[in-house]
Amino acid sequence: MAFPGQWDARHYRYDAIAMKLGFFTMPIHALDKDWRQSLREDREAFILADELGFSEGYVGEHASDRAENITSSAMFLATLVDATKRIKLGTGTVNLPNSHPAAVASQIAMLDHLLDGRFIFGIGPGGLMSDAEVFGNLDADRNAMFVEAIDQILEIWKSEPPYKLMGKYWSPTIERQLMLDLGQGYLPKPLQRPHPPIVATVVAPFSKGVTEAAARGWDPISANFLMPVWVRSHWTKYVEGCERVGRPAKPANWRIARSIFVADDDATARAYVNDVHSPYRYYFNNLYTKLKSANRQIAFKSSADQPDDDVTLDSVCDGLVIHGSPSRVVDQLLAFRETTGDFGTLLYAGKDWRDRALGRRSMILMAEKVMPALNAAIGRSVAAAE
Repeated sequence: MAFPGQWDARHYRYDAIAMKLGFFTMPIHALDKDWRQSLREDREAFILADELGFSEGYVGEHASDRAENITSSAMFLATLVDATKRIKLGTGTVNLPNSHPAAVASQIAMLDHLLDGRFIFGIGPGGLMSDAEVFGNLDADRNAMFVEAIDQILEIWKSEPPYKLMGKYWSPTIERQLMLDLGQGYLPKPLQRPHPPIVATVVAPFSKGVTEAAARGWDPISANFLMPVWVRSHWTKYVEGCERVGRPAKPANWRIARSIFVADDDATARAYVNDVHSPYRYYFNNLYTKLKSANRQIAFKSSADQPDDDVTLDSVCDGLVIHGSPSRVVDQLLAFRETTGDFGTLLYAGKDWRDRALGRRSMILMAEKVMPALNAAIGRSVAAAE
């Protein structure tokens, strides 16, 4: 008999109790890497995740970054429609202030149809300041723009023409150019009704955004660049939002992303993660520099009163990268879960494949070795508590 929560690796599925394994990537590639190669490898990671039974996968987007160089998460996911079979694919996230709500509503509706409903709508206000500048909202209230945009998108999806949505930032209207007998003037609706599942990525400690998202029926993704103590704060805020509207707060709806590297032995993992050219160190050096420039470095601190000078690349990587052999990674994930509490989906955070073989091997070991052992250990602890 299987433990509660044990993963059936033969059929690439989880039972109803198990922690699920997903994928989340906002890949940061070397500036001199051929863009075609990085895009091919990013696609390959999703295809491999599908083959290994990952339950869902998300990809970020930035229009003005040579390192984070996926410029449209929806367009990228569209390339995976026929290359994947089971995995649900999600935007991670569509940065709503940077696009017209009618354009987002139409494009996401089409993507949901292309994926035959295997789609999750990840949304956010955007965090890359050069994107905000180029799209003209650097000095605007991007949170207010975000709320107006998603409100209009959802209204478009539940409405019929004519359309007249009046807002501060956008006013989508089709009244004078209706030719409904020819189909003109109709904004498409997604396949999943009333809309695809909505998730919001959470990147700040004690985020009020988690509370508001939960109150609207959306679910959170805790970012992979938050220290564990801050990740736990998201559950508290999620519960607040659920209680406000009488919605059950279920750990199964909470997704947490973590930077993980699994190798066949501890020495290989340690050498790859700690190497001066490691994609993990490169990733966090890039990200920490950006967040520090925006005065958001608290994500990398272990407490609110930790001095800025105490935060170094070494301390960031030590606190945020889980690495080792499968058994060592299981132990670290169990310790992480002790800090955060229970959650439903562990999102393996994708990184650049500086070593393609090791990058692929890490995902394979994560799916075939780590998750079965992790869920078995969780199952034993649940059984012992009953």
